[in-house]
Amino acid sequence: MTRPSVDTLVRTSIAKMTLYASNREPCAIDLSDNTNPRGAPPSARAVVPQTNVDLFARYPSHYAADLKGAIAAHLGVGPDEIVTGCGSDDVLDSAIRAFANPGGALAYPDPTFAMVPYFARVNDLEPRPVPLLGPERGYDVDAEGLLAQRASITYVCSPNNPTGTRTSAAAMERLLAEAEGVVLLDEAYIEYAGDSLVRRAKSQGRLLVVRTFSKAFGLAGARVGYAVGAPELVAAVEKSRGPYKVTALAEQVTVAALKNDAAWVETGVRDVLSARERFVAFLAQRGIASLPSSANFVLVPVRDAAGQAKALRQRGVAVRPFPGLTGIGDAVRISIAPWELLEPALPAFEEVLSCA
Repeated sequence: MTRPSVDTLVRTSIAKMTLYASNREPCAIDLSDNTNPRGAPPSARAVVPQTNVDLFARYPSHYAADLKGAIAAHLGVGPDEIVTGCGSDDVLDSAIRAFANPGGALAYPDPTFAMVPYFARVNDLEPRPVPLLGPERGYDVDAEGLLAQRASITYVCSPNNPTGTRTSAAAMERLLAEAEGVVLLDEAYIEYAGDSLVRRAKSQGRLLVVRTFSKAFGLAGARVGYAVGAPELVAAVEKSRGPYKVTALAEQVTVAALKNDAAWVETGVRDVLSARERFVAFLAQRGIASLPSSANFVLVPVRDAAGQAKALRQRGVAVRPFPGLTGIGDAVRISIAPWELLEPALPAFEEVLSCA
């Protein structure tokens, strides 16, 4: 029997894709991934030495009931309005699979979170990028914009990654009133911006607000994300997601952080906002323009993203290069750390970005 070609065994949409990759080589000052340079919160760290080894021998809870309860108490919503997952990526992927049939469309602003078109293709949807009106003007809702796509799912990230742009209240209201399908609102960076829509999600019916513990909460390695929405939407995502997506240890450390470390998170957010203001001023004083940001990072348009990211890495500073962003061109995204961690990187930025 002739051995079949791998190309004939793999689904067409998967065969055409490439693996997600980023340069994660160690660097003295890593400002590349928008995580929390302060590390994990103290109560989460305290859980690990006390962990019973039997925790690793048995399955975790099917749908992380304890975590749902802690999130519900933290946000002031009901546990039946919450679905959890292995990071917000998992929640987004499960939601896309739950709410759009193969062959449907997923509309999203361009540029945005790089995994969104990836998830569209992996679920046999047509990705429909809609260019931003401009880095400072936000999303195009009218004309040839997001609503015009008549998509099964409309994705919006606010503040947007990688631009830091916030969705205007007017644009969000239009989407919620007129979108044909489900609206996925990614609030991964909302702790740095405020004005979350989680408490409106249940009444909106078509809105699913997706959030993460990887940023302000400092738990990126635990891989815990969640979404808030009407119970009917949440139930559909849980069916799509399946059981056992949050490990027992990840559930325990996240519950501990939610119950005990609110002040630690708030202090970290204030430190980042203060450092962001100082860093933007530092750049401006040297003639280096950055886009207005409501997140824990800034995007700096440059001449050669890959080359300048390499030059910074050679000086011990890692940033994320973005070549050829729609409407922007080349840019580097710089995560904001507390000032005492960010300050040692300033000479490298002055030397490399001043000639951008």
